[in-house]
Amino acid sequence: MENLRDKTALITGGGRGLGKASAVALAQEGVSIAITGRNEANLMTTVAELQELGIKAMYAVFDVGNYDSVKEGIKSIMDTMGHIDILVNNAGIAGVGSFLEMPVSEWEQMIQTNLMGMYYVTKEVLPQMVERSSGDIVNIASTAGLNGNPNVSAYSASKFAVVGMSESLMKEVRKHNIRVITMTPSTIESDMTIGLGFAKKGSEENTLQPSDFAELIVSGLKLPRRAMLKSAALWSTNP
Repeated sequence: MENLRDKTALITGGGRGLGKASAVALAQEGVSIAITGRNEANLMTTVAELQELGIKAMYAVFDVGNYDSVKEGIKSIMDTMGHIDILVNNAGIAGVGSFLEMPVSEWEQMIQTNLMGMYYVTKEVLPQMVERSSGDIVNIASTAGLNGNPNVSAYSASKFAVVGMSESLMKEVRKHNIRVITMTPSTIESDMTIGLGFAKKGSEENTLQPSDFAELIVSGLKLPRRAMLKSAALWSTNP
């Protein structure tokens, strides 16, 4: 198994939910962590918790959907951390609404954040991985990127696009010893899914928790370098 200690990870949307759980799980493996997000208070709290685990941690505040902000934010992270071994593209938004009723602006924002945001961040991080011929990129998609359902056309479209981009990138960069992993989780209990009515607060008994998926991410990253977890879906057993 791969030893993750002393590696450096960047996790977008790392202030809460799956992003925070992934940061904690990697920190427990001795990985230095940089997290990003739009809510500075959440980021500060999470970084303090990570530092208590004895690792180097920092945050940068920016919107992944704004390319200029992404370039500035990634540069500040690189200046502080030196390089990035692991990129977890977790930042994303969701919304519910029929195809005809959802405002065009909301549709566009979902594509801009979920797809273009992942593209922007990866575009800024990838060159130094190629240069070092090593790296891991974990792209968080969704089961909504595998199957469409009523009233989630915008979210589903963004995640279908993420799956296609991620798999294409995997085939493009594996020659540089870079592993690209596409994750498609089912509903995970989080502030976002609770707010949208997809999950109920306190449903630990039967609904996936952020820590469950973070454990899968760590397991995939710890595989020997000769092995790559191309894609993985995690479902609740009996929701």
